[in-house]
Amino acid sequence: MDTFDTTDSNEHPWLGRLIVVGLFLLAQGIAVMLVAFVALLVSFEPGWSATTEQASLLQPGDAKSGSLLLKEDGAYTEAIRLGIDVDITVSGPTLRARVTQIFRNPTKDWVEATYVYPLPADGAVDSLKMVVGNRVIVGDIKERQQARMIYEEARRAGQKAALTEQERPNIFTNSVANIGPGETVLVQIEYQEPVHQSGNEYSLRLPLVVGPRYNPAPIVQSVDFRNDGSGWGATNSDPVPDRDRISPPVLDPARNAPVNPTSITVRLNAGFALGEVTSPHHNVKVASPDNTMRIVSLADGAVAADRDFELTWKPAAVKAPSVGLFRERVGDADYLLAFVTPPAAEQATQKPRPREVIFVIDNSGSMGGTSIVQAKASLTYALSRLQPTDRFNVIRFDDTMDVLFPVSVAADAERVGEATSFVSALQARGGTEMVPAMRAALTDKLGDAGMVRQVVFLTDGAIGNEQQLFETITAMRGRSRVFMVGIGSAPNTYLMTRAAELGRGAFTHIGSVEQVEERMRGLFAKLENPAVTGLSVKFSEAKADVTPTIIPDVYRDEPLVLAAKLDTVAGSVEIKGRVGDRPWSVTLPLQNTAEGNGLSKLWAKRKIADAEVARTLREMTPEDSDKAILALALDHQIVTRLTSLVAVDKTPSRPEGEPLKPSELPINLPAGWDFAKVFGERQQVPAQLRERHADARNQPATRRPTPAAPDAIRLPKTATSAELKMTAGLILVVLALILFVFKRRQSLLTDAA
Repeated sequence: MDTFDTTDSNEHPWLGRLIVVGLFLLAQGIAVMLVAFVALLVSFEPGWSATTEQASLLQPGDAKSGSLLLKEDGAYTEAIRLGIDVDITVSGPTLRARVTQIFRNPTKDWVEATYVYPLPADGAVDSLKMVVGNRVIVGDIKERQQARMIYEEARRAGQKAALTEQERPNIFTNSVANIGPGETVLVQIEYQEPVHQSGNEYSLRLPLVVGPRYNPAPIVQSVDFRNDGSGWGATNSDPVPDRDRISPPVLDPARNAPVNPTSITVRLNAGFALGEVTSPHHNVKVASPDNTMRIVSLADGAVAADRDFELTWKPAAVKAPSVGLFRERVGDADYLLAFVTPPAAEQATQKPRPREVIFVIDNSGSMGGTSIVQAKASLTYALSRLQPTDRFNVIRFDDTMDVLFPVSVAADAERVGEATSFVSALQARGGTEMVPAMRAALTDKLGDAGMVRQVVFLTDGAIGNEQQLFETITAMRGRSRVFMVGIGSAPNTYLMTRAAELGRGAFTHIGSVEQVEERMRGLFAKLENPAVTGLSVKFSEAKADVTPTIIPDVYRDEPLVLAAKLDTVAGSVEIKGRVGDRPWSVTLPLQNTAEGNGLSKLWAKRKIADAEVARTLREMTPEDSDKAILALALDHQIVTRLTSLVAVDKTPSRPEGEPLKPSELPINLPAGWDFAKVFGERQQVPAQLRERHADARNQPATRRPTPAAPDAIRLPKTATSAELKMTAGLILVVLALILFVFKRRQSLLTDAA
């Protein structure tokens, strides 16, 4: 074997240097690869996702603390922690809720935290407090743009600031700037809401998670501008212009433990002797200080914010009060809240008219998991309740649509059986193109005025283009009445209630399979009995500003709920309407009103909803609607899409020159949802929790990109030079060896000669 001849390398020093450089690069590349591999082994824990695209990963042992890890440049760092405490006080017909969000910064950075969260659509948000150490900073209502400017200025100046903005009536964003390393900042908001009543049951619903929304892609249209000499062009119409603001990052529950632990306490003072108090979706413990008071809390402590909390209660007496009048005086005005339930006995005496019922079922990806089971069970039950005199049809939709029969058919055993088989075969997949399905349901092909036409729409409402749906109902409702059935653990109740209002129907929620028969039976009680129609309100002496402006029809077991601003509490109020073809009326003396809380806020909130409805119905211009909303919001100090709450700590806390790191906090997937069905098998949380994900649901199902292997392990980007160094080093070493052999052969030939 030849040995390395140092003489040659001494005679040709460049050859030795070439070998040394090559070996150095090769060794450096191998070293970098080893370091990356060791870092990967150290960071990997059993039960974690192996895909590094998932930026926010939660240690299983930290699940109860709600901590997150962010992966940056190949290393995991702890992220902002969020804990939530909700305290609700029910006082007769209204409730006051205080939601405290506790932001803890365990990192070494100064951060800005942004959190998207839900609230009840009919709640009036009117208070914001930021607690920093021993200081309490109270927020102010400002016009939205002004509030944002105040917040941004404080953010740049290093001052702690909090901003509460409304994205939808049931979706809000809290932004908190300049949370220092190791600091905890509390943001506390409060809202007022009416208690809900149905028959003998009262309830409240607290939404805890924003379900991911399907946002239809922007529509690009070619337009001929040649009349002015500019030729062809394109216009872009986006049905969800704020899609980024309603699409927070969502954690895959199969790869991440729950975050945002939430504790709930309800102080229930119903104003009457209480009977049963229950929560259908959470384990609760109930304390009973007296017969009209209950204190309700979560039996298992803090829970994951992944489903709505619902609490129901009934009076100890057999029957709930059918009339309630409550009054609050604010300034020089009195505010009235009235609950009036028409007698069920009168409604039951009316002979039902033959009906045409159009059932619409959402089988899109967000309905995957338990939601599609609930929806199919509900529709199957509804089909079994059809009468031989009824006609019906079934429509199913995702990002495609099928109509079972060309026109509505008689509800005989054969057709009902065919429809039942059609429903049982449905699977959840694809996007949620709700508007075409609503158009098809509202298209009145029979045109039979002798039949009552009803649309029963089963969905979770997980879309961002609600306004398009509202406009469709307004334009096409004709003689149809739209009944919305909210499915799942976190339905979009804003869409449900507004669609039912515009469609002159009602809204029912089904949160579990166990509730299907009970809730659907209640819905059919509404479908099968005549509504109280043609309602009007007249005050004998008081000058009143009544809301809702257009009084809706009232269905069996539903109360008519009115709010009014009065110049005096005197005389009486008369409510008149018709049950089928029979007149009905009730007169209530105003001196019998009881004291209520927060009624002025609720009146203003309802008036704002009136302005939004008038805008949709084109009874008000957008400019006039915005003007009315802004005036009401500023006068009554509540958050709307045009006003926000902002709080600023005047003392700067972030040192000059210290960078501020944005952190968008993730949310849980609603309980029972299927992550892969919603996001098309793709990882959804982007790097740094700041860049928005490309919504896979916006693509047609057949065009979705093939997902990456879910268990693929990718090296950190900081290690990408290793391969180059190894290759370059190896090339240099091989080149040096070739030159060495060539020089060695030349030397041997020379010696032989």
